[in-house]
Amino acid sequence: MPQIVIALLIIFYFLAKLFWQNKKRKISRNEFLFWLFFWLVALGIILFLKPLDQLVLALGFSASAIQVLLYISVAALFYFIFSIRLRLEKMDENITKLTEDVAINQAKK
Repeated sequence: MPQIVIALLIIFYFLAKLFWQNKKRKISRNEFLFWLFFWLVALGIILFLKPLDQLVLALGFSASAIQVLLYISVAALFYFIFSIRLRLEKMDENITKLTEDVAINQAKK
């Protein structure tokens, strides 16, 4: 029970900070909506942890719901790292091509 209270306090802190940043226009509307959705889902997971445990057990997993959510979040983080790596590689290719084009155009002058 104390862990749930601590988790709820942390989530409410981040929600308050999120609304403050939105009020001060320090984040975009889409970013605000993304993080609002993220923290509300986290709040829902914390509040409905017992039913989630029963659902995970009914699905045949041997771990608790929080462990399954941890595994899913680690997999999602690896996916995001992979997609960021692909974007960086594409940006690197574009910068290289742009640099070559500028160098060729300056050499022709």
